[in-house]
Amino acid sequence: MDGPALDASELRIIIGIVGAIIFALIYFFGRPRKPGQGRRKLFQNDSSDRVEPTMGDVDAAGTLPAQGQLEVGLQNELDKLGSAIAEQRNESAPGRKGPMPGVRPAAQPVDRIVTLYVAARASETIHGASLIVAAEKAGLVFGDKGIFHRLVSGRAEAGPVFSMANMLKPGNFDMREIDELRTPGVCFFMALPGPIPALDGWDALLPTAQRMAELLDATVLDEERNALGRQRIAHIRDELRAYDRKYESNQIKLR
Repeated sequence: MDGPALDASELRIIIGIVGAIIFALIYFFGRPRKPGQGRRKLFQNDSSDRVEPTMGDVDAAGTLPAQGQLEVGLQNELDKLGSAIAEQRNESAPGRKGPMPGVRPAAQPVDRIVTLYVAARASETIHGASLIVAAEKAGLVFGDKGIFHRLVSGRAEAGPVFSMANMLKPGNFDMREIDELRTPGVCFFMALPGPIPALDGWDALLPTAQRMAELLDATVLDEERNALGRQRIAHIRDELRAYDRKYESNQIKLR
């Protein structure tokens, strides 16, 4: 049996209450978020949710974040890296294990250097905090001369396969002020002869530079700071293949 019918006044009251609830929901969920509200943290416990480092945030006025405004996750990563660097420096002291990684053997002269650049996009810069996190992801280690290196696994004493320096003079990275660093880019260079054949070194250098460019939203440039294209890559490979043949031939003659 149906209940008593609602009269017009009761119906108006119910409609008014529902309207007020809807208006409150629209107001609550439609408000603009405060800066930083709802942002995902840079580092999560689950690696599937990890967000790659970015070029850094700029506020509405276009100013860069001041020192001490790094996100907690990123600051923790910097602290861990700083501790590792301190341990490496301690190892280079008298009575310790040995020098910092990336030292080139003194008896190995350099007769050629292969260079690539990873440069920020026009009117942008690369932030130091994002740079060192990207370098760690790309398999580079901080070491000799205050720059980053790719080493041969299990043969660190053989010297770097290639290195990464700051574009800004003097080229090193000061880890004490890394969160304040703003640089137009970095320089990858491979000194030949190295601990592995030149072509193998190039096949490690190129994807590393490309990975860094991807992580930093930057661009890979050749030694003349032009965009690196397929034709130039093929030409460099041919040059290094010829270098390896000549170097191997000279080594055989020396024997």
